[in-house]
Amino acid sequence: MHFQREPYAQAKIVRCIRGAIYDVAVDLRKNSPTFGNYAGVNLSEDNKYQLYIPGGCAHGFLVLSDAAEVIYKVDNVYAPDYESGLIWNDPDVNIRWPIDNPILSPKDRQLPRLSVLEERGEVYYNDVFI
Repeated sequence: MHFQREPYAQAKIVRCIRGAIYDVAVDLRKNSPTFGNYAGVNLSEDNKYQLYIPGGCAHGFLVLSDAAEVIYKVDNVYAPDYESGLIWNDPDVNIRWPIDNPILSPKDRQLPRLSVLEERGEVYYNDVFI
């Protein structure tokens, strides 16, 4: 589950143009009534759904087909020095992924839990990082 810290936070629209994915957003906006909750939806070339993810949310997806192509429209530039993330299986968020053992990059296996992001101050307050 990835996001960028301010001043490079990104809102995005995500669409799967080939294959199928399970797409997830986690609300990291501390003052939001849905803080720590997630939304998940199947996106595919067949259903043509898109998911809008506001700034202040972590994002990740699981490929459900043999292969998938995903496109994003974002409202801010990619800034690798401002990258952060949330571990995919944080028990406090409790995302119900359709599989138990996804293939992850070494980097994604090391991401912190939401409680650690809170301790580090990497959650949003009033839609902005503090």
